Amino acid sequence: MEGKLYLLPNLLGDGNPDELLPANVLQIIRRLRFFIVEDIRTSRRFLSKVGMEVPIDTLSFFSLNEHTLPAEITDYLDPLKDGDMGVLSEAGVPGVADPGADIVRLAHQKNVKVIPLVGPSSIIMAVMASGLNGQSFAFNGYLPVKRPERISKIKFFEKRAIQENQTQLFIEAPYRNNSLFEDMVASCLPSTMIGIAADISLENEFINTKTAENWRKKMPDLHKRPAIFMIGK
Repeated sequence: MEGKLYLLPNLLGDGNPDELLPANVLQIIRRLRFFIVEDIRTSRRFLSKVGMEVPIDTLSFFSLNEHTLPAEITDYLDPLKDGDMGVLSEAGVPGVADPGADIVRLAHQKNVKVIPLVGPSSIIMAVMASGLNGQSFAFNGYLPVKRPERISKIKFFEKRAIQENQTQLFIEAPYRNNSLFEDMVASCLPSTMIGIAADISLENEFINTKTAENWRKKMPDLHKRPAIFMIGK
């Protein structure tokens, strides 16, 4: 295989690719013809905004999401014999809190050159803007949905954040954001630092870090807003 596998950044929400993605990244995306994507419909919409060099209908797409079985991706890299390919997530960057790792692992097994491209990552941007420890941090994905288990996990990660001085990050389904945030504020020690980064890179972006005690005085409405939650020392 002679082609290269590019890991392509996507926008974190509705925005202008020319303003939010580097020019060299856009140049690479516009010339690609083969894409491995989470959702074909939304990927086509994103590529239309980017402005491809050829009609969207001439591009080839391969689905890679939580429903894709490992056996189904074995031939996904075959188009590399005809040119480069791109892996595109729904938001942010592939392989970080998004599908993509399986196809990258397969590429390494086949000695395909993998090239990650710079773009917005909500996890990294949240840590950057939080004021919490950026030398040591852990992304923990989703916490349990059931409240007793969720509170237990919050306390567990709070203890780790304090004892190890390691920033702990979480995400939640946007319609459950307020419930998670309320449990974090109520369960953590008054002096524990809690950071919120919502709608990152969008017009109504909200990023702030306060103690649990200070958050209790006034909490933002995070309902249906993509957000990263952080606990720190």
